[in-house]
Amino acid sequence: MGTPVLFIHGLWLHSSSWGSWETRFRDEGYAPQAPGWPGDAETVQASRQNPEAIGDHGIDDVVAHFAAIIDELPELPILIGHSFGGMIAQKLLGQDRARAAIAIDAAQIKGVLPLPLSALRATLPVFKSPANKHRAVSLTAEQFRFAFGNAVSEAESDELFERWTIPAPGKPLFEAAAANFDPHSPAKVDTDNRSRGPLLLIASGKDNTVPEAVTRATLKQYRHSEAVTDLTTFPDRGHSLTIDSGWAEIAETCLVWLKKQEL
Repeated sequence: MGTPVLFIHGLWLHSSSWGSWETRFRDEGYAPQAPGWPGDAETVQASRQNPEAIGDHGIDDVVAHFAAIIDELPELPILIGHSFGGMIAQKLLGQDRARAAIAIDAAQIKGVLPLPLSALRATLPVFKSPANKHRAVSLTAEQFRFAFGNAVSEAESDELFERWTIPAPGKPLFEAAAANFDPHSPAKVDTDNRSRGPLLLIASGKDNTVPEAVTRATLKQYRHSEAVTDLTTFPDRGHSLTIDSGWAEIAETCLVWLKKQEL
C-alpha cells in the first residue's frame, strides 16, 4: 500500500469528479480515495434527488467527517482539496492530521480580506436568501459557467455541469463570509503552526469564485510559519481546473511538488 491521499471536493461538485485524479495517483503508487461530504449520496444523480441530506452541514461538520476518515487510515494522508475542500485541507493540516496538503483555488480562510466582486456574484445564488444558510442550493448551467466554467468553452462548461454538479450546503459560505467578525469562526486555520507538513497553494488567474488575489492573501496568512508554504499560479485557468479538459496539467504539478517534498 502506498501513502494515502484524500481528495476533498468543494461546493457543487460530487466526489466522483476526482475519478481521473485517483487513477493518476494510483498509477504513481499512492493509495487515493475521494470521500464525499456529510449527506452526499454515492452518485451525482442520487445526490440531486436528496438535497435535504446535504443541507445544513457547516465547516466544522466537514472537518470532523474527514478527521474521522483519517483516524481509520494506517498513516497520515496527503490531502488535496479544491475550493472549500482546499480550506478543509488547510484546517486539517494545521491540526497535524496530514503529512502535506495541496489547496487548489481554496475558499478564503479567516484573516483573508479581499472580497472581489466576481466572488460575490459567483456565490449570489446562496446569499440571495438568508434561509439558504440551512438549505442545499443548486446552480443553473449559466451560474455554473460564471462560477466554474468561464475559462473553457460554453459547450464544455455545460457538459461539466451536467456530469458533476450537485446541490451544495449554503452554511459554509455564510460561515466564511462572517469569519473576520467571529473570533471563533470555523473558517479559522492554524496558519502559525511551524511543525505542520508542507502546503502548496494553487491559484487560477481567471477564477471568478476564488480569484487569485484571495489565494495570494491566503499565502500571507502563513508568513509567521517556518513550514514549507508554496504558491503556484495558472494564469489562464478558471475554477473548473480540477475537472475540465486541462485537469492533467494540474495533477502533474501536484505530483511533481509532492516528489520535491519527498512524499
